[in-house]
Amino acid sequence: VLRSLGIPTRVITNFNSAHDRNINLSIDKYIDISGKTLHLTEDSVWNFHVWNESWFIRRDLGSFYDGWQVLDATPQERSKGIYQCGPASTRAIKEGDVNLDYDSSFVFAAVNADYVTWIRYSNKRKERIYSDTKKIGKFISTKAVGTNSRVDVTANYKYPEVKEISFKISYSQYKNSLMDDRKILVTAM
Repeated sequence: VLRSLGIPTRVITNFNSAHDRNINLSIDKYIDISGKTLHLTEDSVWNFHVWNESWFIRRDLGSFYDGWQVLDATPQERSKGIYQCGPASTRAIKEGDVNLDYDSSFVFAAVNADYVTWIRYSNKRKERIYSDTKKIGKFISTKAVGTNSRVDVTANYKYPEVKEISFKISYSQYKNSLMDDRKILVTAM
């Protein structure tokens, strides 16, 4: 419909798309002390999700946010009481401006949430044991104009992930070093 009105519009596919139900900008997975998954959250990660982008001037948000805007015709959550999503500025999503109207926090989480694993010891005690900052929002793509080629538009949504530095020690050595740190802390007290 927007194309028929002369508004540039394209389809976007996001692989490893997060569905952040509680809008805390992370996808939380809980396990018990034996490693069994506990179903304590409605957060999920989908293989992919598709939405549209259209090119708008944003007088309501300011010219900084002009350009491609996310519009999701298949919203999974209510926004301001109705099922809708967008128009969320891709610039706002990339810059982390999650407090703007039009679901920028939801789309930010879809492409950039942290995937966090927690051990739940009791109703009152949990511990974060792992956080994956690279799992969500992979190969954000659209179709090239005039061909069937894929165009990667990930850089429109997020900055490049920081490379990890690999250390040449075993996990058991790392775990033992943590135990040594705890011993030093207890001794210092």
